[in-house]
Amino acid sequence: MSRLNQGQVKNRAPAPIQISAEQIIREAADRQEPHILDPVTKIHDAEEYQSFLSSRRKHFEDNIRYRREHIGNWVKYARFEEDNKEYERARSVFERSLEVDHRSAELWLRYAEFEMRNEFVNRARNILDRAVLILPRVDFLWYKYVYMEEMVGDAEKCREVFERWMSWCPDEGAWLSYARFEVRCAKALAGEGLAANMAKATDVMKRFVNEYPCAKSFLKLAKWAEHEARDIDLARSVYESCLTELEPEEARQARVFKQFAAFEERQGEYERARVIYQHAIKLLKLGDDKQNRVGKQDYEIEGGEDEEISEHERYRRDELYKAYVAFEKKHGHKDGIESVILTKQRAEYNTRVAKDPFEYDAWFEYAKLEEDHGEPAAVREVYERAVANIPPCQEKQYWKRYIYLWIYYAVYEELVMGDLDRASKIYDLCLSIIPHKKFSFAKIWVYAAKVQIRRKDLDAARKLLGRAIGVCGKEKIFLEYISLELALGEIDRCRKLYNKYLQVMPHNCKAWGRYADLERSVGETERCRALYELAISQPALDMPELLWKGYIDFEIEEGEGDKARALYQRLLERTGHVKVWISYAQFEGTEIGNGLEEARRIFQDAYDRLKSEGLKEERVLLLDAWRIFEKTKGDSQGVATVEAKMPRRIKKKRMRIDDETKSELGWEEYFDYHFPDDEGATSSNLKILEMAAKWKQQQAQHPSSDDDDSDLDSD
Repeated sequence: MSRLNQGQVKNRAPAPIQISAEQIIREAADRQEPHILDPVTKIHDAEEYQSFLSSRRKHFEDNIRYRREHIGNWVKYARFEEDNKEYERARSVFERSLEVDHRSAELWLRYAEFEMRNEFVNRARNILDRAVLILPRVDFLWYKYVYMEEMVGDAEKCREVFERWMSWCPDEGAWLSYARFEVRCAKALAGEGLAANMAKATDVMKRFVNEYPCAKSFLKLAKWAEHEARDIDLARSVYESCLTELEPEEARQARVFKQFAAFEERQGEYERARVIYQHAIKLLKLGDDKQNRVGKQDYEIEGGEDEEISEHERYRRDELYKAYVAFEKKHGHKDGIESVILTKQRAEYNTRVAKDPFEYDAWFEYAKLEEDHGEPAAVREVYERAVANIPPCQEKQYWKRYIYLWIYYAVYEELVMGDLDRASKIYDLCLSIIPHKKFSFAKIWVYAAKVQIRRKDLDAARKLLGRAIGVCGKEKIFLEYISLELALGEIDRCRKLYNKYLQVMPHNCKAWGRYADLERSVGETERCRALYELAISQPALDMPELLWKGYIDFEIEEGEGDKARALYQRLLERTGHVKVWISYAQFEGTEIGNGLEEARRIFQDAYDRLKSEGLKEERVLLLDAWRIFEKTKGDSQGVATVEAKMPRRIKKKRMRIDDETKSELGWEEYFDYHFPDDEGATSSNLKILEMAAKWKQQQAQHPSSDDDDSDLDSD
């Protein structure tokens, strides 16, 4: 396909002419060529028969001359002679073919099968004997040879053939065939009234194991002894010999332990099976992070040697561990099952942290697992391994999860182990690791100081918090230090800390408010008032409304109405916010205010000022608050006065304009307010709209009269 057609999308629409499967089959049958049968030759006498044989032989000879090395021509020729009972001619054809290719195992097999089909046993024996002498490594010739000898009932001759075959060191299939032959012979003798003697078959399998001393051979012998020879003691001794006599790389295969344990489980020896499983897990280090690491890894095993584990062996070890888990679930007790599950979970966590040591969530889960079920030494080991993985980048976002490893470690040492000294050392080590020049964590300083307090070392806690103020300087540290000194009753220390706090953060209104609350709580009213005055005089504040509100509330609670009023007036000089006006008016309506009339005057002044500034929504908020005030503290006349000032809300449309490109974005709806006391084009437009609404309402009420008038006009 050309490159131009590769990017084109194929037309997947249905074809205009649909063809069914039945139509395809019918056309295939119609177009099929007729089968030409070979002509049937009818022979009437011997002369015609000989003529037919001569023509067919000439045909085969021509094919052989054309393709002499093609074995199929020779086999067909011999088969033709065999069908016509010309056995000597068939043997001649086979012998001629062997002269062409005497190393063709298929040809020898066809030759032997020819003799066997026609019950020429001695000739077949001679042919197979010649074949195995020339081709001793071709197994199916030996199989055919021993099969023939067994079928004719000559066990000694068959055993002799097997011995000749075994001298060539064949594969395991040949040895198993020999052993099964001996089993059949033993059973045949047992059927004649004698006891079945499996000694010869056992000797054959032992010779096989000695010939191939590997784990696979031992397992074959053990399986044969269990299922075919029914010799349980022999099978157990074979498994034990496999573990003791073979080389370590052979004996430590997972399948050896798995089959040995499964054998003991089948025999009802559950304790022996459990010991085998546990020994395998300890020897093969199942559950170790190195064992479960992705890819091929080299690690030390017992004896100091290095073992390279293949993927297949790793899979077998996983299967061995799964078999152990299943065994404990079936035959184990509660503690054993929990131990297996915990080992599996530890292996999974070790795999995760080995793959990515900076996955701190895995470390948290691993440590929690050890805290719930492990020993203190194991818990500490996990935490030590976890905190050793310091984030490679000195950016705070990468340290946030890492810091909690130290916190959980210290909490574990303090709450679970009750070791405050060790917890304090953990916090100190954590503080030494954090790069404070770039960033810091206030919670670490605070937790470390609280541990010192619980250790009843107040001086160490104060030094630590003082150092934290110099290094970190966050608001949380100031608050915790002040709360500590306040709990101890050290007011002078609290004042010093607040002074330092405000030097660092003079814009923090909450800090000013807390300092003033402290002075007020100890009865220092003048100091509190001075602090508020100093605070509102600052050039920059983050939340000045909070500070002013606190100052005014303080004066009101102290019963200083004139001072509170003066504060309202000073605040209105700085800002004309509607909430300030509302609060001022509500203040005048209280007991320490100048009364209802003064509150109404303030509401009116606020309304006039907002009207002059053109702030419609603020005027609505003011009128709502004024109406509520009149309903609670005023009279009906006052409520009516405010109701007369309430605006009418009208829905309008306007074009949205993009601030950057100055392009039109489309129409949007919004609500506008029309006040009764507004004069000009706005009020006239409002009157026109009111008249139109009234006319529409009248038209809806008298539709019949309009129809009559229209009929008269038409006449």
